[in-house]
Amino acid sequence: MVSVATVRGLLELTRPVNTLAAGALTFTGAFVAGGAFAAPLATAAAVGATWLATAAGMAINDYFDREIDRINAPDRPIPRGAVSPRGALAFSAVLFAGAIGLAASLPALALGIAAVNLLGLVTYTEYFKGLPGAGNALVAYLVGSTFLFGAAAVGDPLAGGVLAVLAALSTFTREVVKDVEDVAGDREEGLRTLPIAVGERRALVLASALLVVAVAASPVPYLLGTFGVAYLVVVAPADALMLVAAYRSFEDPTRGQQLLKLGTFVAAAAFVVGRVAAA
Repeated sequence: MVSVATVRGLLELTRPVNTLAAGALTFTGAFVAGGAFAAPLATAAAVGATWLATAAGMAINDYFDREIDRINAPDRPIPRGAVSPRGALAFSAVLFAGAIGLAASLPALALGIAAVNLLGLVTYTEYFKGLPGAGNALVAYLVGSTFLFGAAAVGDPLAGGVLAVLAALSTFTREVVKDVEDVAGDREEGLRTLPIAVGERRALVLASALLVVAVAASPVPYLLGTFGVAYLVVVAPADALMLVAAYRSFEDPTRGQQLLKLGTFVAAAAFVVGRVAAA
């Protein structure tokens, strides 16, 4: 019989807040494409597949990161003994199988995005995380692609394009900030993350520069006539929040990445508002 501590540990492996957020981003992509309610079954399948795949990716990441986490995050389920490494791996496999089952019912392009994302989730820690910038870029793509996936699931992938790019750039910045936080454990494991390879300050400068590009590009949907003034009213605070976050990251990386995550969701809300107003 599985103990309560193990069940709690398995739930923690999935990072419920992050996985639910990923599902919300996929729904946003479908909504911006105009199909969230027009194609409810496809939207539900896409959201469910995103949730399961993200949860599986979190679990397998903890499996591969178990030695690093003994230094950086000893309270996580595997280091503290709530879940065994083998148990985490098996749990991840079950979640991936569920994600594949749901994604199989979607259009070909959405299925292709799902296949690439599943491969990225499985290989991230083992092959990309320790390469300067590569792991950050992969995670940035995965976050941005949730919008594309949701839009593709309802038949209009281009509708999520701008939002995907903006989310990817802001996520790259946040991932670099997180690497600055984890320098001690990553160096102990011999990983060459961007802050270790080029220095913490240079890595933060590069990440902040990309964020500025994202902020500068955020008015594009308004300039193209896709969304009206309502979009600008909401996206402006999101831009300000993310710029403040980049500045704060130089002194307090933990607070900086929290603000960046919040800014990403406010920006996503701007697209929702823009879509509602345009309708």
